[in-house]
Amino acid sequence: MGLQSEEKGDSYPLIEPRSHGMHGGATFAIIVTTLVAVSGSYVFGTAIGYSSPAQSGIMTDLALTVSEYSVFGSILTIGAMIGAIVSGKLADYIGRRGTMGFAEIFCLSGWIFIAFSEVAWWLDIGRMLVGFGMGVISYVVPVFIAEITPKELRGAFTTVHQLMICLGISLTWLIGAFLNWRTLALIGAIPCVIQLLGLPFIPESPRWLAKNDRALDCEAALQRLRGNSKDISAEVLEIQEYTELLKQLPETSVLELFKRQYTRSIIAGVGLMALQQFGGVNGIKFYVKSLFTTAGLSGNIGTISLAVIQILMTSVGVVLMDISGRRPLLMISAAGTSLGCLCVGLSFLFKDLQLWQSHSPLLAFVGVLTFEGSFSLGMGAIPWVIMSEIFPINVKGLAGSLVTLVSWVGSWIVSYSFNFLLNWSSAGIFFIFSTICGFTVLFVAKFVPETKGKTLEEIQAAMNPLSTKT
Repeated sequence: MGLQSEEKGDSYPLIEPRSHGMHGGATFAIIVTTLVAVSGSYVFGTAIGYSSPAQSGIMTDLALTVSEYSVFGSILTIGAMIGAIVSGKLADYIGRRGTMGFAEIFCLSGWIFIAFSEVAWWLDIGRMLVGFGMGVISYVVPVFIAEITPKELRGAFTTVHQLMICLGISLTWLIGAFLNWRTLALIGAIPCVIQLLGLPFIPESPRWLAKNDRALDCEAALQRLRGNSKDISAEVLEIQEYTELLKQLPETSVLELFKRQYTRSIIAGVGLMALQQFGGVNGIKFYVKSLFTTAGLSGNIGTISLAVIQILMTSVGVVLMDISGRRPLLMISAAGTSLGCLCVGLSFLFKDLQLWQSHSPLLAFVGVLTFEGSFSLGMGAIPWVIMSEIFPINVKGLAGSLVTLVSWVGSWIVSYSFNFLLNWSSAGIFFIFSTICGFTVLFVAKFVPETKGKTLEEIQAAMNPLSTKT
């Protein structure tokens, strides 16, 4: 099997799978580097979790209508869309570390705007700035972690990105039950500062360094990450060979992404992100407190319960990621979210029909917890893990931006329309979400590859065959 250029017909050998002789645990350098990177993921989580506990305080203090608060809640995703568009190219040009720092400056500025807002448009500007930083972070953090970790640990470590998002959401919900919205915004700025201070002390992605003809820096960064006693010669050779092979391809444009050789990756990446969002997750996360209130439950008790189950199930997903594989977790997770939405839809239907009224709030509570627990197990993290694994480095910037943009467009549509759809038909919207989640199981079975235990180069060579028939 070989690589052929469409213009010249030259042939180059594909990367053959190699054993790197690495079967050990994580080094101190990998752990610290990952923790610094996922500080950005925590910021991501605080931004998503903020709108639910802050809703009543902001609407009262600034006299906002439901429509105005819906704009505040959803404008986060407008900023994230813009961030997603530039995230790939930015990470290609200034590196993964520089891009994370760039994003945090916007997040920090946004939280300060929100904390000191006296009028609605200040709130919206701050929320959009945070959203822009989130859009960039949502791409660069999982890509960076995937590029620095060995194949035996890549799934679990990349899933820590989602775990920190969950921690950010959950702790913001918990703290928000006791603090006012201005203090909550200032607390949201703390992890931005932590990441900005930590970035100068961690290594850059070895694969980005190799792509930018910095072979010695690539080797030094990889040695630091793997430990001084590790023999990294085989891994360095594989990275450099595959990177050099990809450099012989013409520069990729957006239209190039839709060529046959990238079709499998684009379908898997874009499809997973779209299904993740249209399953309703951000509608539930952004408005969880009002959702529980509508169902006849205590908003604070429901929110705290959701926070606990979210952290617990994401932690289980981290442990299982490199044991069970990506596909089984995804299918179990999607089936669970479908069941959870079905339960919530039935509870609202019973409430509307005035049937089983004493138990319908409990059914809604169980349904939301089932949805969130199942989502946290796999559908929350694995689409981002897959996105970081399947695209070769010559198209990773453009393809990653496209996939991230699809995620945020879906998030905006759901988060903006959720309150209105809930008023239209509380039961109907959850039956729609349940159907979409059920379809996700079939999509994963048909289109999503298993990537457990393979190097990035092996995955990318299999998913994106570097050959074309002439």
